[in-house]
Amino acid sequence: MNKAILTRIKNLGLSLGVLGCLFKLMSWAGAPTLLVLGLSLLALYFLLKVFEK
Repeated sequence: MNKAILTRIKNLGLSLGVLGCLFKLMSWAGAPTLLVLGLSLLALYFLLKVFEK
């Protein structure tokens, strides 16, 4: 897998996770969706990183 793609997946996951936490603290709508998307992308990143050759 290309290193640039892995970096983008990681950065997008972290950004969505932080935004989800902010939304949760401010009690805004959409917080659970952002958290699930962010953490799912981070899980995908770590799975790809583990099986990287």
